[in-house]
Amino acid sequence: MWLKALHLIFMVTWFAGLFYLPRLFVYHALADDTISRERFKVMERKLYWGITTPGMLLTLLFGIWMLADYAWASYGHGGWLHAKLALLALLVAYHVQCGRWLNDFRHDRNRHGHVYYRWMNEVPVLFLIAIVLLAVLKPF
Repeated sequence: MWLKALHLIFMVTWFAGLFYLPRLFVYHALADDTISRERFKVMERKLYWGITTPGMLLTLLFGIWMLADYAWASYGHGGWLHAKLALLALLVAYHVQCGRWLNDFRHDRNRHGHVYYRWMNEVPVLFLIAIVLLAVLKPF
């Protein structure tokens, strides 16, 4: 149960960062002065590298550990786990894309407006709902 608890703790940490980072991008895209833009760069960098990425890595570590210990043997042939792992791969891709947006902002190359980031801010919610439902209900 310790593995599951740690997995969930770091999953919450990861999602907290994924919920807040695109919101920072919204405000950054709206910023019209140098001081604000520089402040957002610092906030985004610290959130991405100090909270969100370690949360992702530890979530993956404890999830893989659970797979190796018991889940794959018990549930490895269930479709729910394959679906969850596929969604997880897409979520990691979203995380990497957030890093690309961060890099664009860092180099003052942002190509999107605040409305785009408002929509992108909703993406992790959809992943969270789907992944939690799959893990708890194990529907297939």
